[in-house]
Amino acid sequence: MTVKNYRFSALGLCLLVCTFMFNCENNKGSKTFEPISWEERNAVIPTDSTTIHGETYLSVYSEIYSLTDLRTHALTATVSLRNVSQTETIVIEGANYYNTNGDLTREYVKTPIYIKPMETLEIVIAENDIEGGTGGNFMFDWYTPKNCPEPLFEAIMISTTGQQGISFTSVGHRIK
Repeated sequence: MTVKNYRFSALGLCLLVCTFMFNCENNKGSKTFEPISWEERNAVIPTDSTTIHGETYLSVYSEIYSLTDLRTHALTATVSLRNVSQTETIVIEGANYYNTNGDLTREYVKTPIYIKPMETLEIVIAENDIEGGTGGNFMFDWYTPKNCPEPLFEAIMISTTGQQGISFTSVGHRIK
C-alpha cells in the first residue's frame, strides 16, 4: 500500500464515520406524533346515571436515594394516561402533581379533557425538575361510561449516566 492509498482510505473512513454520526444525530429524538394541546381537548363532565366517577393515585419519583439518604439521582418520568376502551371516550377532570410533603406542585388538567378510545396522553417530568422529590405522586379524577374499563395510569422513571442506567415503573391504584 502506498502512502497515497493510505491517505485516501483514511479520508474515506473519516467521511463514512462522519456521515453515520450526523445521520444518527438527525434522527435522534424525532417523534411520530404531535404534542398534546391540553386546551383543545375540552370536555363536559357527564352528569347522568350511566357514568362512573373514580379517583386514582399514582406514585411518581423525580429523584431516588442512592447509597445513603444524603445522595439522590434525578429521574425523568413519563406519566401515561391510557384509555383502554376500544369504543368509549373517557373524561379526565384532574391530574394533580404533589411533592413528597403533600403540597400541590402542578395542575396538569385544569378543565375537563377527553381521551379517545385506545388513546394515550403523556405528561413528561424532565430530569432536572426535582420538585416532586423522592415521594412525588399524582391524583387523577376521571369519568367513564358504565361497563367501560377504568383508565390506566402508569409512570416510567429513567436516568442514564454514561453506560449505567436505572429505570422502573409504577401503576396507579384506584382509591375511590
